Amino acid sequence: MLDAANYTPRLKAAYKDTIRAAMKEEFGYKNDMQIPRLEKIVLNIGCGAEAVRDSKKAKSAVEDLTLIAGQKALTTRAKKSIAGFRVREDMPLGAKVTLRGDRMYEFLDRLITIAMPRIRDFRGVPGKSFDGRGNYAMGLKEHLVFPEINFDKIDENWGMDIVIATTAKTDAEAKSLLKHFNMPFNS
Repeated sequence: MLDAANYTPRLKAAYKDTIRAAMKEEFGYKNDMQIPRLEKIVLNIGCGAEAVRDSKKAKSAVEDLTLIAGQKALTTRAKKSIAGFRVREDMPLGAKVTLRGDRMYEFLDRLITIAMPRIRDFRGVPGKSFDGRGNYAMGLKEHLVFPEINFDKIDENWGMDIVIATTAKTDAEAKSLLKHFNMPFNS
């Protein structure tokens, strides 16, 4: 039986045991606090026009994202009314969740080892999607690649954004950190 008090996610243990030492050697950090680490992972589903036509779509996106993340997702709402898109202020338009700590490492592990291999015609993620400050953003065309989603109960296929925030100062450091976590970059 799994002991919850002594359980450490696989990637968190790998970071502590091997990745930190490898990063320190690769970039020549003098202090252990300089070594980049994962800060948070933000998941976002935007429903767009479907949510405007049917308010239940945003609720469905929140439920799906809650299943994927293992943590309650928040409903994202419109900040302004936009008449051309038939959007009213405070109308639900999507869902988001921020993962930190053990849940963040668990999600990254499931993303890399389970979800990405299930993507059709997958050739790796782009290596240029860094923001200049060590954060990585990627998108998935469909959320069905996660095994938590029951294919038969899905009414809508959502795309989702995944942003991995690190404490790295440069994109090279962040890319190296994610490569150590076995992120499948195509370049």
